Amino acid sequence: MAMKSYLFVLRSASHSGCAVQEMLDIILTTAAFEQQVALVLLDDAVFALKANQQPEKYEVKDTAAIFKALEIYDVNDIYVESESLQQYGLTVADLSLPVEIIKRSEIASLMKEYDIVFPG
Repeated sequence: MAMKSYLFVLRSASHSGCAVQEMLDIILTTAAFEQQVALVLLDDAVFALKANQQPEKYEVKDTAAIFKALEIYDVNDIYVESESLQQYGLTVADLSLPVEIIKRSEIASLMKEYDIVFPG
């Protein structure tokens, strides 16, 4: 099977429903089949990587642990939109994983680099 490149786009906060959890399951499954997988976080999704979350306080699933598992599956290309970080007053230092910052104006070009773009 030929390797394809996948870019997964997350826009929702982790604790806003099951969409992020389902997307993470798809990402890990895709990566398990040794496909090239990258992730871009926009809008509310930037909160998914915020360090020191306490989901148990709100009785929601801890997706931070799943995000940390991305490295095990060789998902190392994680992009975060700079404008989204700025909008919420976050910096790279506030995030729990190493990321590459990308400007909103560069996202269309990034998407063209991948065979399949999976919106979520």
